Amino acid sequence: MGLTIGLLGSFWANAQSDSLSTSFFKPSDTLNKPRRNAVYIGESVVLGATLVGLHQIWYKDYPQSNFHVINDNNQWKQMDKMGHFYSTYHLGRAGAELLQWSGASQKERLVYGAGIGFTFLTAVEVFDGFSQEWGFSWGDMLANASGTGLYIGQELLWNEQRIIPKFSFNQTKFAAQRPETLGSSFQEQILKDYNGQTYWLSFNLHAFTKSDFFPKWLNLAIGHSANGMLYGNTTEANLNGYKQKAYRQFLLSLDVDLTKIETNSHFLKTLFSVFNTIKVPAPALQLDEFNGLRGHFIYF
Repeated sequence: MGLTIGLLGSFWANAQSDSLSTSFFKPSDTLNKPRRNAVYIGESVVLGATLVGLHQIWYKDYPQSNFHVINDNNQWKQMDKMGHFYSTYHLGRAGAELLQWSGASQKERLVYGAGIGFTFLTAVEVFDGFSQEWGFSWGDMLANASGTGLYIGQELLWNEQRIIPKFSFNQTKFAAQRPETLGSSFQEQILKDYNGQTYWLSFNLHAFTKSDFFPKWLNLAIGHSANGMLYGNTTEANLNGYKQKAYRQFLLSLDVDLTKIETNSHFLKTLFSVFNTIKVPAPALQLDEFNGLRGHFIYF
C-alpha cells in the first residue's frame, strides 16, 4: 500500500508540468529538477500524512508512556520482522526508482531514495517506543536495516535487483478466534494475521546463471510462513478447545519477475514495478514438522 501511494502521489505532484502520456512515465536521461522536486515534496507530504494518520488511528486510543525498549524477537515466529524487512525494501525501492525517473544520480538514489523506507519505519518504531502497549524494538530496527541493505547492496554489487522480497496471503481460521488482534475484516487480516502471511525471497534464474535456458522473467522463490499462532509469545493456540502447536512452514515455488517482461510501454513498466511486490500464484512444495513434505497445485 505504501509503495502504491508513494508512486501515485509523486506522479500526481508533477502532473502539471508533464502530460500523463508515455513520456511522463519514461525516466529522464539527465537530471530533471522539477521532477526531482516533485518527488521530494510528494514523498514528504504522503509519508508525513501517513505518520499523522497512523498516530491518530493506531496509537491514539492506547496510553502513552516514557520511551522504553522491549525484546520481542521471539514473538510470532519472527513473521513481524519479515514484514519490516519486506516493507523497508520496497519503500526504499520505490524511493530510488522515483529518483531514477527524475534523472538523479545513483548516489542520490541510494542515499536519499533507498533510505526512505528505513527513515519511515524508524519513525514508526519511535511511536512504538512511546506507547505503553508496545515498545521500541532493536529487532525491528535490524529488520528495517536489512531490507534497506538488500536493495542498496544489490545495486552496488550487480546494478540490478536479482533477489526480490515478495508477499502472499490467504485467510485462516485463527482470525475469528482473536479478531481484535488478528483482524476482523479481510483488510485488517492482511496486516495482522501472521498465520495467513507468507514472505518470499524471489531469485531471478537468468540473472544468476546467465543462461538463455531460463527466460529473463522466471524466478525461483523460497518462502516462509507460520501457523497455529493466536498469541505472539506462546507456542500453542487453543482453537475450539483443541490445542494446536505453532510451527513454521518452508516453501519452494516458481515466480515471475514482472520487471523483466519486455515492453516498450513505460506505463506498463511502472505498473509492473508496483505489482512486483506480490508473489505470483503458482505450484509449490511445502515442508513443515507436522505434514512433512507436501505439494500445492496453486499456493498464494
